[in-house]
Amino acid sequence: MTNESSMTRRDVLKASTAPLLLALGSGLSFAGDTPPNIVFIVADDLGYADLSCYGRRDYKTPNIDSIASGGTKFTQAYANSAVCSATRTALITGRYQYRIPVGLDEPLGMRDVGMPSEHPTLPSSLKKAGYQTMLIGKWHLGNRPNYGPRKSGYDHFWGFYGGGVDYFSHKGNPAKDAPSELWHDDNRIQPTGYLTDLLGDRAVNVIYTYARAKKPFMISLHFNAPHWPWEGPNDEEASRKLRSIYGFDNGSLKTYASMVTRLDFQVGRVLKALETAGIAQNTIVIFTSDNGGERFSDTWPHTGKKTELLEGGLKVPALVKWPGHIAAGRTTEQVCISMDWMPTLLAAAGASPASDYPLDGADLLPVLTRNAKPIPRKLFWRYKFNSQSAVRDGDMKFLRIGKNTFLFNVAEDPLERANLKERQPDVYKRLMADWDAWNKTMLNDPKSMSVGFTSSQLADHFIPDR
Repeated sequence: MTNESSMTRRDVLKASTAPLLLALGSGLSFAGDTPPNIVFIVADDLGYADLSCYGRRDYKTPNIDSIASGGTKFTQAYANSAVCSATRTALITGRYQYRIPVGLDEPLGMRDVGMPSEHPTLPSSLKKAGYQTMLIGKWHLGNRPNYGPRKSGYDHFWGFYGGGVDYFSHKGNPAKDAPSELWHDDNRIQPTGYLTDLLGDRAVNVIYTYARAKKPFMISLHFNAPHWPWEGPNDEEASRKLRSIYGFDNGSLKTYASMVTRLDFQVGRVLKALETAGIAQNTIVIFTSDNGGERFSDTWPHTGKKTELLEGGLKVPALVKWPGHIAAGRTTEQVCISMDWMPTLLAAAGASPASDYPLDGADLLPVLTRNAKPIPRKLFWRYKFNSQSAVRDGDMKFLRIGKNTFLFNVAEDPLERANLKERQPDVYKRLMADWDAWNKTMLNDPKSMSVGFTSSQLADHFIPDR
């Protein structure tokens, strides 16, 4: 089997008709009598190179890496935004987040705005197709009582509504005298333990429960890790100190490593549960991140971090496996973005999107299952902080940061160092015009929050995605 990672970009295009050793016909209808289960795992603020299969050197992530060895690894995967809630809006709707008000907040903060219950979502569309659906972990798309996972297609919810919680106290603001922010459906709960472990435990239990029900299911497992506050599984004492100090200046590379390796351990338990339950062969497993890396992340070979439209703020790891359908051990340079997962998974499940809410994402199944020719993509971003905007079209990327504009070939120059706008003025002007035309089709809301809060706001409203 041809592995794209050993090929040039031109070779990849020429090899699009290479045979894939899978028992598939020419069609792409996989639902039949046994539509696939779906386990969609999302890390929070995990950088592009924070997994060992992407090059992290100071720790190993063998369980997450096994998704790559058993399936396909993307090297050109992007988040819809450089911050959390905006990406999650796109992920759940399959559309640019700027089409609805909740997607305009960067991040979602103190406004009473959220995912409209009438808007079709990935879980609601799968639910109509007969799926059991559950969100375990982070929601961050609007608060009770007007918004929530169960109003947007999830049968059940076990997790937290906001941008993040302390790993031990489970409070949104660890310095505040407040109850746990964890919920089970509509009931506030106060379990004890390290949050990553609690989410892993819940996912394992739900897998066994859903497997016994003999119905297809989708579990969205949205971890808090490795989001701030940076606390490893043995840092409960540090957590108590943080509650009294309340600051953002905690953590270390060692702590970060312990957080990611614990995340990897829990992903391993989830994969093992699928095997033990006898359903791994008919389950799609996806692992990705909601945006680029934060303080202790490795984003090599890119520059930039979370909140920046540089590659390091947008490029994310993305792994997917589906035994018998997606080839094992393959690396693809297909450009993709968070909102692509909805049309891809609906196609795999034999479900249809709502015609009155047309999707912006692309169905990646032909690329994933038949080694088809990579789909050309033109992707757009904007971000209010520092007045940022970006377009990627083929290998070229237009970037605006404040009054400064750039043109990069991100395939040849992933560090975004050589500004080509004077050498390729036609490409520069075309992409800039494309962005302006696209932006006119999106919502603008001057009342939505942008990144940047006063110290008093931070003290009163814990905004973890700062």
